[in-house]
Amino acid sequence: MITSARFAALGGALGMVCVGSSVAASQVLVGAPLFTVQALRYTLAAVLLLVLARIGRRPLPRPRGTEWCWLAAVAAVGLVVFNVALVRGVEHAEPAVIGVAVATVPVALAVAGPLAARRRPAPTVVLAALVVTAGAVLVEGGGRTDAEGILWAAVTMLCEIGFTLLAVPVLDRLGPWAVSLHSVWIATVVLTVLGLAVEGPAAITQLDGGDLLAALHLAVVVTALAFVLWYTAVDRIGAGRAGLFTGIVPVAAAAGGVLLGAPVPGAAVWLGTGVVALGLAIGFARPAPQRTPERISPGAGTTTPSAARTSP
Repeated sequence: MITSARFAALGGALGMVCVGSSVAASQVLVGAPLFTVQALRYTLAAVLLLVLARIGRRPLPRPRGTEWCWLAAVAAVGLVVFNVALVRGVEHAEPAVIGVAVATVPVALAVAGPLAARRRPAPTVVLAALVVTAGAVLVEGGGRTDAEGILWAAVTMLCEIGFTLLAVPVLDRLGPWAVSLHSVWIATVVLTVLGLAVEGPAAITQLDGGDLLAALHLAVVVTALAFVLWYTAVDRIGAGRAGLFTGIVPVAAAAGGVLLGAPVPGAAVWLGTGVVALGLAIGFARPAPQRTPERISPGAGTTTPSAARTSP
């Protein structure tokens, strides 16, 4: 029998596979106006999330108080700045360098996730995160870069961590669907303003069919689907364990490259894939506990059960 925690974990893994598929789409968009195409992507994703939530009768609580600040931080750090750092980073460094930076995320979440929830990091999860990170680094390999490339790689890593940890305080009350929807539409507003100010209203006309298809893939698969799956996993099994799945991203990217005609990966990639699998096996050797404890609601002095997700 598959428990809800196990189901959420499988969803988290699938979500990172979706993120790994973004590599090919992002390469298509290298020459496109950055803010405009990302604004289009998140606009489509926000509409899709809202429609699917209504059809599925998913609760969409309205944020209140400091919850708006947390959601704005998720949108600014995890979506807007992350995409800027990613694009600017590959201008100064090979993609592998950015990938290695992101590969350190499992260790950071294994330690910072529990600390943010005022719990001690689980030694087994930390060990698993170190193994997953080592495997991801093997998959990505080395790469050439300069000082600015290293800086953007560090920013990318911090944004990836912030995308998860900044959402933790509001996940209990709002739930994965509401957190995904609100962070996406907030990012849409910010990117639209930046697009109009920096690239101009005519930038949308510069997008060709390939750009639009890539934006559609990013909106549906990498944003709407992956966000909900990811935040559900973080909510159910914790940021520490969920963070292990970020090691799947470079593996999925390598596999996707082969499907699109890239050469078959070398021995290091296969070894790294095996090490990532070993790390996940270590981290999930014991079933993840059901996460139903009460947490402190942001901006409030009372605790809120995770099941209490009703609109105010």
